[in-house]
Amino acid sequence: MRYFIELAYNGAAYHGWQVQPKQVSVQETITHALSLILRSPGLEIMGCGRTDTGVHASEYFAHFDFDGEFPKGFLSRLNKFLPKDIAIRRIFPVADDQHARFDAHYRAYQYHLTWQKDPFRQDTIFHLHRAKHCDQALMQEAAALLLKYDEFLPFCKTGSDAKTMRCELFRSEWEFNEGEWVYHIAANRFLRGMVRLIVGMSISVGEGKLTIAQVRQALDKQEHLPKSLSIAPEGLFLTEVRYAFLEA
Repeated sequence: MRYFIELAYNGAAYHGWQVQPKQVSVQETITHALSLILRSPGLEIMGCGRTDTGVHASEYFAHFDFDGEFPKGFLSRLNKFLPKDIAIRRIFPVADDQHARFDAHYRAYQYHLTWQKDPFRQDTIFHLHRAKHCDQALMQEAAALLLKYDEFLPFCKTGSDAKTMRCELFRSEWEFNEGEWVYHIAANRFLRGMVRLIVGMSISVGEGKLTIAQVRQALDKQEHLPKSLSIAPEGLFLTEVRYAFLEA
């Protein structure tokens, strides 16, 4: 039987979601815990997508196949076994052909940015002192520009194995709060490093180091930006994943 896992994690201590040689990943940590508690050493987990080193998820889904019975108090035992920076919210049965990665049709991210030093949020917000001097109107214009396009090679990290640069964007906008700015983006899929490159572009535009015309040209020609900036990972959160069968 196939089961979905709904979870959340602080990615500061992990080398991303996906298993990496000689590195600690979220996927490996959960797989190890599940395998021990369920006494199923061959158990494998498939996540709804990759997150990079240091990136967080306030909502994430994964699936695994298991034909046995869950022990009493399984969810509580699993959460006690896992480290404090990973929380399993629920585990529920689904149809055998439902897939955590391929069936997800909507994913949303947030990037949190501040210029104020905060010792309690070192791992969950990016501190950039010069950000307070950025032009908010230009940053918002740059974000809105992306909604006019459906191919995003300028915002795909080099070395990506993606077969297409096509993404359907549903949202791209900045929320400017006192002391903290949040970039919101949602799409059916994302390219490698896409959100961090978009945030970096917005900051460069806001600082006057890059123009809206240059961004538009890069998107029109599907070429890399002349001054590409990939912002740090700690401010990035995967915040929402949607499936048609969970919305019915």
